[in-house]
Amino acid sequence: MYKLENPEVAEVFNKYPETMRQKLMFLRKLVLDTASDLEEVNNIEETLKWGEPSYLTKSGSTIRMNLKKSNSDQYAMYFVCTTNLVETFRELYGESFKFEGNRAIIFDKNDEVPINELKHCISLALTYHRRKHLPMLGVL
Repeated sequence: MYKLENPEVAEVFNKYPETMRQKLMFLRKLVLDTASDLEEVNNIEETLKWGEPSYLTKSGSTIRMNLKKSNSDQYAMYFVCTTNLVETFRELYGESFKFEGNRAIIFDKNDEVPINELKHCISLALTYHRRKHLPMLGVL
């Protein structure tokens, strides 16, 4: 497991209810594992944006995660809404995920997360600047 180096991020994770903290820490691990597998991603910064754990890299678009404010049994992975990331994810994995507009993948507390599909979405986000000019981000 990756140590939480940023004390502000650690504080946010520590405030989540235990079950949801585990779910969000799992998403965090998927982001960090995926980043470490990508040659294009030399460095990933873990910080807070809008009070939410966020993951930034020069090669990609910011990924955030948090509980859903409107439903305490849901959590989400957020993407920059002005990108075509979620639109592409919906095209690729519309049967695998629930989406919120053009900004998030939503998970219910009891969902089984489709790991390979989510890692693919994360990799597209972390390499977005290299792909953004390509139709379907170069996937098809």
